[in-house]
Formats: sequence, C-alpha cells, structure tokens
Amino acid sequence: MMATKNILMTEAEQKEIAEIFDKLLHMPAWSFTKDDEEKLRTHINDSIDKGNIRRDIFNLNPLLLAFQTAQIAAEDIGIGRDGILACLLHTTINGEEDIQEIERTFGKDVGLIIKGLSRIQELYKKHPAIESENFRNLLLSFAEDMRVILIMIADRVNLMRQIRDTENAESKQRVSEEASYLYAPLAHKLGLYQLKSELEDLSLKYMEHDAYYMIKEKLNTTKRSRDAYIERFIKPVEEKLREAGLSFHMKGRTKSIHSIWQKMKKQQCEFERIYDLFAIRIIIDTPEAHMKKTAISEHALCWQAYSIVTDMYQPNPKRLRDWLSVPKSNGYESLHITVLGPENKWVEVQIRTQRMDEVAEKGLAAHWRYKGIKGESGIDEWLTTIRQALEAGDGLQVMDHFKMDLYEDEVYVFTPKGELLKFPKGATILDFAYRIHSKVGSACVGARINNKIVPVRETLKSGDQIEILTSPSQRPKLDWLNIVKTARSKAKIRLALKETQIKDGLYAKELLTRRLKNRKIEMDEGTVSHLIKKLGIKETSDFYKQIADGKLDVNDVIEKYIEVRNHLQNNTSALPLAKSAKDYSYVNPDEKVVRQSEDVLVIDKNLKGLDFSLAKCCHPIYGDPVFGFVTINGGIKVHRTDCPNAPELRKRFGYRIVKARWSGKGASLYAITLRIIGNDDIGIVNNITNVVSKEEKIIMRSINIDSNDGLFRGNLVIQLDDTSRLDVLIKKLRTIKGIKQVERI
Repeated sequence: MMATKNILMTEAEQKEIAEIFDKLLHMPAWSFTKDDEEKLRTHINDSIDKGNIRRDIFNLNPLLLAFQTAQIAAEDIGIGRDGILACLLHTTINGEEDIQEIERTFGKDVGLIIKGLSRIQELYKKHPAIESENFRNLLLSFAEDMRVILIMIADRVNLMRQIRDTENAESKQRVSEEASYLYAPLAHKLGLYQLKSELEDLSLKYMEHDAYYMIKEKLNTTKRSRDAYIERFIKPVEEKLREAGLSFHMKGRTKSIHSIWQKMKKQQCEFERIYDLFAIRIIIDTPEAHMKKTAISEHALCWQAYSIVTDMYQPNPKRLRDWLSVPKSNGYESLHITVLGPENKWVEVQIRTQRMDEVAEKGLAAHWRYKGIKGESGIDEWLTTIRQALEAGDGLQVMDHFKMDLYEDEVYVFTPKGELLKFPKGATILDFAYRIHSKVGSACVGARINNKIVPVRETLKSGDQIEILTSPSQRPKLDWLNIVKTARSKAKIRLALKETQIKDGLYAKELLTRRLKNRKIEMDEGTVSHLIKKLGIKETSDFYKQIADGKLDVNDVIEKYIEVRNHLQNNTSALPLAKSAKDYSYVNPDEKVVRQSEDVLVIDKNLKGLDFSLAKCCHPIYGDPVFGFVTINGGIKVHRTDCPNAPELRKRFGYRIVKARWSGKGASLYAITLRIIGNDDIGIVNNITNVVSKEEKIIMRSINIDSNDGLFRGNLVIQLDDTSRLDVLIKKLRTIKGIKQVERI
C-alpha cells in the first residue's frame, strides 16, 4: 500500500495497515471521498520518504499505531471524517509548515485537531507518560477541542493493547499508571464506559498481575454456574415483557475485573463474598417509525419495563438510580434497580432503549449524533471550567480538582426561575452563587432554600430551589477555598482574592506613605524591609494586607519604622543590608532545614534548592533510591522507591511524581528503625549494643525489646549518615549468634 523507505516496516505491519485502511474507507459513518483517499496515501508516503516517522520507545511502528487508533476512534467512539484524518496524519507532522499544508489539503478543522495532538505528542516524546511539569500543558491541549481528548483516549487504549509483551518494564508501568489515573477517568467522564473498563482492566493486569489473574481464573471457574443463573433470571422476565408487547433484547454483563478488585479491597473480603458479579441489561428497541405510530415516549417504555421487573422481583428502593428524568452530564440515560432474584441473590438490572445503549457504549459522539453538538451534555461547560481554572494559575490544585471532577456524582438544583443546574456531589451554596456570576459569588452571604435562610457553606441537595442572598459589603475570603467544591469556583475565588489583595496593598502602601509624609518622613524601601523582618512577617504583601485589614495600626507601624530607621542610622552594621530578590534566602529557625553542609537532593530536571522533606512513612536516607511527590502546598515529599505507599501514590497521583536523586554528601544524620528477631539468649542485648557501638558514625538512639516463649522482637532506633553504613551494620547484626531476622522498617 505504501512506501517503506527510511522505516523498518515488516510485511505483517504493511498488511495490517492495508486491512485497516480498507475498513476505514468503507465505513458509512462519514464521507471519505476518493480525493481524501489519494491525498492521504500521497501525504503518508511523502512523510515516510522524508524520514519523518520513527519507531517509539516500545519499538512500535507509529504509523501502524495511528491506523489502529483511528479504527478504535471510528468503531468504538464514532469520530467523524476530520477526527479520523487528524488521527492518521498527526504522526507525519514535522513542524508548523506540515500543519499548514494539511490545513490547505484537508481543511482547517483537521489542522486544528492535529495542532492539539502534536502538542501532546511533543510532551510524550521523551517519556511514555506525562511528567508533572507538563501535565498543565496536557490539560490545555485537551481543553482546546473535544476530539483531541477522544483521540487520545483511543490512542491510550491501543497502546495498552500493544505493550503486553514489551520488555521495557519501567515504561510499561508508567503508561499503565497514567491510563489508570487519567485516561480511564476521562473515558468515564465522556461516557465511554466500554473503553474505560478496558483501560482499567489492562492497567490492573500490568500493575497488579497476581490480583488480575486470580480474579480472571475465578470468573472462568464460576462462568458456567453464573450463566445458568442469568438464564434462570432472564427467562420469566422475557415472557412478561413480550406479553406486554415490548420489543427488546436482554443480556447479562459480568462486571469488569477491575471493579471486582475494587469491591474486594473496599469491602475487605474474598472473591467468593462478592455477590453482584454481573448485571442484567434490558435494551428496548424503539425504531422511529414505532415511536411515531404508538406516540409512547422512550421514558414511558423504560418505566413500563421497570414496573414488570419489580412486580416479579422485590426491589431495593435505596438502590434505585433514575438517570432518565435527569441524565448524567455526559448524556448517559438509564434506569438502574437492584432486585432480589432466585435463591435470594441481589441482581442489578439496567433498563434503557437502543439509543440510550449506544450513548452508553459510544459516549459523547453518539450523544451528539442524536442530540446535536451544542453542549447539551454539559461537557462544553466542563471544558470551559478547565480553561478558566488553568488561566487562574492554580497549578497542581487545578489538576487535583480536574481529576476529582472526573468521577464525581451529581446533584441537581433549581434557580428561582426554575432553571436546572448540575453540580458535583458536595457542592455548596457558594458554588451555586459563583455559577450564576462571579460578582454574585463574591457578594454572597447565604441563600434562601424553602423559605429557610442557610449559610454559604450549606451543601446542595438534589431538588432544592435556591435564591442567593448578597451584600454590597461582602468580600471573598481565603477560607472560601475550603468551602467550595468545583474547580471553577476555586479559580474565581483565587482571582477575586488576587484582585482584592492588590487593591488592599496599594491602598495600605499609599496610606503609610501619606502618613509618613505628614510627619516630614520619606518612606525608604530598605527600612520597610527591616521593619517587616522585625515584625516577624514573611511577605511584604502580608505586611500591607495586615495594615489594610486593621490588624496593624498605622500609627504603631510609623513609630516602629522611626525606631528601625534611627537604629540603622546609628549603627549601619548592626543589621545586614537587605538583599535583592535574586539572592534572597530565608531560614526558619523553628524547623529543620537542609543546610549547605548537608546532603543534597536533585529534584526532577537538575533542580536544586527546592523545599523538600523526607517522608515519615519510609524514612529515606542518603543512598536510598528515591522519588519526589509534589504536595498540595507545592513542597516536595521524598519517598523511597520501595515505600509501602508508593504504589498507591503512583496510581492515584502519578502526575505529581517527580524524579529525585542524591547528588551531594554532607554531614546529615538520619534516624531509622531496625526490627530484630532472635532467640532470647543471655547476653544477646549486650552483643547487639556492642556491635552498634563499635561502628563509626552510628549513634544508637533507643532499643525496645519484647520477649515471649524464648523469642524476642525488638526495635532498634539508630542515627547514621548513609545506606552503605546501614548495609554493613545489618550484615554484622545478622552474624550474631541467635539472631534470626534483621530488617529495616
């Protein structure tokens, strides 16, 4: 089909590309013209001849990956012509000129999607997973065009399928972590439940191999009995539905391996104690002709099926989920009920129409096909929120809320005019106020719900009708950031606080300058710096804010200013000169800080001097393989790579993980604990303490021992400077007669 110059393309790869290309050309979902086909072949062949295509970090052919991804995007998501062309062409791009040529050849929309994909491809060039500092850029690319997200989800599904047998274990781990914490939640948000499940299952398979195959084996073992039970449950329901004149089909769907594993961990139980291993789905056929002829709505048919099922089997009213009356923000519509089936087993039943099922399987693209593309699903609003939050400069906090918003349940509330608004579960009155308008949010003092006045921190409940109460004297407060739930509200509050702080600071500075002038004193910035330090205030902005808030009396400040000025004039060497921001450093005497003489850690890309602390869960010391974890406040927490919390941190917050390594040896001492188990022989403790005391640069802090039935268990706390001394000590302790085990905890 295509030239193979400058790229090692096997016969099997060429054959697969040709087969996929043929399928894409004959798919009726979009209009691929003969002209498109010829231009596409020409462009790809030219790119191969120019040497623009190179195998990736897993030695996979990027051109074949592009075709495989396009097939997933077409068949499982339903992306149209522009998206498919962008998917096939973006691997051939080598600069802005190529994108401009594609825009001229295939259209502006194709070029726009390719720009987003190319930005993401640049981020992934050096690493198979996004580094923390690039996560923001990734979100910006996603927020530009919905189709960029959809194609990237298809791309990650395909990559996860292809890396099964790769020998690059580290890269495979990172790709799997990112699929779990980013792409699976994205697929969930966009209603792509089938792809979401596949991403989660493959991530589990690669990251927790034993758990995956244990559940898979048990599912295979119980398949026959499970299928038989589903048949017993379905058969009488089918008869009743047919008697009612409904056209439908039913199927039993086993829960994904990942969801079963999550249940086992949450409930802390074995596989055998998980009872809801499957769900029954009733899909009602509703051809348009039938709907017009009968004039019965889709919802009425679903409720009719619900009535039939609940007449036959006892329902659990607490487990009713009605996404017919108010669909999810991604367009998902369905009725979920849990009933007590044969043998007193609880069974989940999902009732939906054929259209609803396609939306559930293919997500947003199917929703658009039925409802139009004008943001009816709420996704446009979600993307706008991402853009606003990123513009507000929220850093890692934006990423946290971005991730948190992906899986959130929703509540539905009404404005006084009856307009329905959706919010994540846990949203408050302040979230509602900021949704109406930024000015309404900043002036909010509470709300009226059912004639009852409630405070700004009141949690929204579905069905509430809310009237916001405002006051012209109200101003946004810092603690509001802990009250609101949505990233949009947090972004708006931060912007308002910045504006307020700037205004307050200017006002306070002007006030201080004017008062000093009234006393014939010129304000000197150097003297102000010394004054701020003397007052124990860290930031100049905090100093002026305290004046604006009335926490510092201006007259008192002026008196202290005069004292500092006179002291400086009388003894110019008494205080060090204020330094410029370039050389500014601050040491907090109340905290342990890393001094220049102590060990040096290099964080991420050769960054030194960052604020970091050593994690207490694993107590890393010099020489341990370590990584950094970026905390909410921006500091770095350093963990050992074998820290017991490392797998969970990588899984849930992979974008916050940064590289770290020891680079300079100082005089630091680290406290660590050794667990020692051995025979309770006479003199055993003396032997242990003698070994420790003879080791150079090792200090024993404490030792606690419990003895039982001739065995002792003890915790030995020591201080030392690096892992090499620790390794030597552990070896010597293990040679003591009667010692059975020595391990670091």
